[in-house]
Amino acid sequence: MSTFSRDTEIFRDEDMLREDYQPESITAREEELEAYKTALQPVVNGAQPRNIFLYGKTGVGKTAVSRYLLTRLQQDTAQYDDVDLSVVWLNCTNLSSSYQVAVNLVNELREPDEQISTTGYPQQRVFDILYEELESIGGTILLVFDEIDHIGSDDEILYELPRARSNGYLESVKPGVIGISNDFGFRDELSPKVKDTLCEEEIHFPPYQAPELEAILQRRVDGALYDNATAAGVISLCAALSAQDTGSARQALNLLYKAGELARAAGESTIIESHVHEARDALEQSQIEHGMRELTRHGHLALVATLDLALQDATPARVRDIYPRYRTIAEHSDADPLVRRRMHDHLADLSMLGILDRWARNEGRAGGQYYEYEFKVDLTTVCEVVADFEGISLPDTVARHT
Repeated sequence: MSTFSRDTEIFRDEDMLREDYQPESITAREEELEAYKTALQPVVNGAQPRNIFLYGKTGVGKTAVSRYLLTRLQQDTAQYDDVDLSVVWLNCTNLSSSYQVAVNLVNELREPDEQISTTGYPQQRVFDILYEELESIGGTILLVFDEIDHIGSDDEILYELPRARSNGYLESVKPGVIGISNDFGFRDELSPKVKDTLCEEEIHFPPYQAPELEAILQRRVDGALYDNATAAGVISLCAALSAQDTGSARQALNLLYKAGELARAAGESTIIESHVHEARDALEQSQIEHGMRELTRHGHLALVATLDLALQDATPARVRDIYPRYRTIAEHSDADPLVRRRMHDHLADLSMLGILDRWARNEGRAGGQYYEYEFKVDLTTVCEVVADFEGISLPDTVARHT
């Protein structure tokens, strides 16, 4: 008897529900597609590309639409002898400067045994190497920077690349830059000279509404799940819950996928609404745990200090109660403590992530206004996460629970 066997009731092709799946057609983004096509038209005409800036929250279709359109652009321009189009993608998630972007772009264009070191070169030398690599490719080159907001204020490369041809750094190449950002405020933080060059064409991707999410899910479900694998109302529930939260197609797909996994694990042949609610709770828990692990070192220290009080039933607690414990834990962990105001910023971050509840109190002239904090999540979960923190000296109360 086999230990494993293929699904015959829930998933027909579960890869179609995954984040990296590229659909053959785009649903619920007609206006954005049309604006994008118009912005790319100069490429088809053999002209200098326009620079394009896409922005909107995570999971609203920016990357999916870009991959879809650019793939078709490459296919459609192949018929023209005077258009030689190359598209180069670079995800900037772990890059924080123009220098790092330039180095990684060079290495994206070079063979593995010819790549350059990420340190040790003057920035202008890296730019010169990049121009040499682009010249060796020739033709029209679209450089797509996904999650470009991670480079912050060090945006010089976004000024240099669009102007490289007019400044004489490139001769045979027609470069175009496409920046994709999850941060609405990133555009406003760009230097004026960068904004003038990068943002020739701007396309905003708003959050999806529930009917749009339902259409996206239904299109995927037709191939991803077997017939009758979802009970009535399941697709609309996933769409509604995601629309109310983030308006993200990625969240809606994750919710349906997780609900399907729960149904499969329970040996059931149909996804029902209770599976969706259970899936939402599980995904929220996972997101919170990930948020705690991804905090900065001082975020971890503030978390441990608050946990120490919570385990002693001393929460809700004021900043004046948490700060001394934070300071002691930091010193025992060989970390220089932040001033109280900066530590308070980390507590505010924990509240924003849904880890802590924050209550505003006002005692009038005598006591003034202040905040109190307590955990919004199960302490057992926090203890499990804290146990994995490295380099932090846990107080006895916390250590006994980890």
